[in-house]
Amino acid sequence: MSTTTVDTHAVAEELARLLPSSQPLVARPAEAGERPAPEAVAVVASFVGQGSAELVVVAEEAVAEAMAGAAALTLAEALRPALEAASQQLGAGVLSAAEERPAGDALTGRDVQLFALTSGSGVQAWFGIRTVSTVAPVSSAPLTPGSMRVLYDVELTLTTEIGRTRMPLRDVLALTPGTVLELDRAAGSPADVMVNGRLVARGDVVVVDEDYAVRITEIVSETAAQ
Repeated sequence: MSTTTVDTHAVAEELARLLPSSQPLVARPAEAGERPAPEAVAVVASFVGQGSAELVVVAEEAVAEAMAGAAALTLAEALRPALEAASQQLGAGVLSAAEERPAGDALTGRDVQLFALTSGSGVQAWFGIRTVSTVAPVSSAPLTPGSMRVLYDVELTLTTEIGRTRMPLRDVLALTPGTVLELDRAAGSPADVMVNGRLVARGDVVVVDEDYAVRITEIVSETAAQ
């Protein structure tokens, strides 16, 4: 049996680095008694993958200046790039849509590790992470074809990432209909196919009847995916 360990401080540091604050922030473990006000707004997103976790950010005041000229941008949308960058420290997986909750509810429980995001003038924001241990299942007798057959009609969600791009928040706020974003992959580049955060296949991006599709070129074995 093996478990997946998570460097939570590295996750917090990456979030602090990408948080759209007017001041550079550094993450440190919160001291005893340190925590945000219970009524403060927390943005919460769940990550499911190699290292599953719930990510909580309390940073409404820290990003207020960045959001001042973007009335249509919600707090969750403003924090999304930082949450995505932090989740990449957890390995392959999928980050859920973010939602707002009271900080007192989102940061409840002994299993939450809380970090203070500080600048030279003190604590500017907070980051909490609740990790879920991923335990390799104990080996058992393989399922017979007959017992597997009852699962054949169960639907699975396959995801594939066409590409990514990075840009400053000011450019995100300036996006307009017709803007073209250049991704980090060219047409025909390979794409990974994932099921529940696990790599199962690779393929090439193609267009079928004006819709994007993936032509499978390789089935990834369980050992190669790890």
